Amino acid sequence: MQKLRLRYAKRGPLRFTSHRDVARAFERALRRAKVPMAYSQGFNPHPKISWIGASPTGVASEAEYVEIQVVEELDPDALVQMLDMAMPPGLDLLEAVVADGGTLADRMEASRWRIELPGVAPDVLRAAFAQVMAAEVVEVERLTKHGMRTIDARAAIITGCVEDDPTASPSTPPADPCGILVVVVRQLTPAVRPDDVLSALRVVAALEPPVPAKATRMAQGRLDDGGSLSDPLAPDWAARVSTSG
Repeated sequence: MQKLRLRYAKRGPLRFTSHRDVARAFERALRRAKVPMAYSQGFNPHPKISWIGASPTGVASEAEYVEIQVVEELDPDALVQMLDMAMPPGLDLLEAVVADGGTLADRMEASRWRIELPGVAPDVLRAAFAQVMAAEVVEVERLTKHGMRTIDARAAIITGCVEDDPTASPSTPPADPCGILVVVVRQLTPAVRPDDVLSALRVVAALEPPVPAKATRMAQGRLDDGGSLSDPLAPDWAARVSTSG
């Protein structure tokens, strides 16, 4: 039996797809691509698929991860090609590697999010985010299946910065500015999501974007001392290179 780790993207309108629907689409693609999946034992066998920290509904992602187990040895690069062809547009397979031990979930300490706020000038966003970072606690409310819950959004935010609007120039500022917040958030329990970061901006600085923000998860991984994220598949890639060499 072989275990493979895959990274995939969730793009475009598919960011509004629930994780359950993503999982169903993924299983259908595995069947179409005739991937020789390993199955669990028991009365109702199911393919051995493990999802790692799936992104919430409504956000895009360039860094979603899943593990699968197969009963035949596969070439990871060939798997990416045949499985990506079977996936619906917007679910894109990016890379695959044979697992080299360890637990992938243990390598997921934080996420880096890119949050676009149309109609919010970068300087306004920068000042609001500085207020969030200066606060010791920022409590926000989230509606869960058990009702409203209060969480400390500030405790999860490690670092962040505001990028200038790429369409702006010193001589001709855009008519519709767009502030872009890039923020690294620790994956706690409960998880602090991009919506919670936006709620923190509203609570601390009364910042209300005129139109809905667009969030994209750009990376997941372990934190280093500088607040950057390491590639969670790096140990597996290193083992592959060592074996092939």
